[in-house]
Amino acid sequence: MDKIYIVYWSQTGNTQAMAEAIGQGVTEAGSVAEVTDVSSISPETLKDAKAFALGCPAMGAEELEEGEFEPFVKEVEDFAEGKTIALFGAYGWGDGQWMRDWTERMKDAGAIVLNGEGIICQETPDDNVLSRCRELGAQISRV
Repeated sequence: MDKIYIVYWSQTGNTQAMAEAIGQGVTEAGSVAEVTDVSSISPETLKDAKAFALGCPAMGAEELEEGEFEPFVKEVEDFAEGKTIALFGAYGWGDGQWMRDWTERMKDAGAIVLNGEGIICQETPDDNVLSRCRELGAQISRV
């Protein structure tokens, strides 16, 4: 059975909590989840995956984290065509523009963004958000 990778970057733990809930949903659906910080995986690992999840909070002026995550996503764009990608992340300010931009960027690279949009939450994910994340994990395990 192929692993479903849930790759994230988290500063405060909020996006990590979302990643872990997605992983739980993958596992509950009977698939194998690999929840990993972006610093612990190479984009090459995702090349043969038909579906995976990427998570990053909004940083700066509603953008992806620039040091590790942005370079990772740039490499993923090179092979994203035809892949199903679930997007998620937390934010502390703004209105979620970073996720709308990221969703469009992945679609422009030829990816299928699961549900057509990412899951976002302001600050700490509550039970409702974590439930949605678990469902997202179950969905991606069926791809």
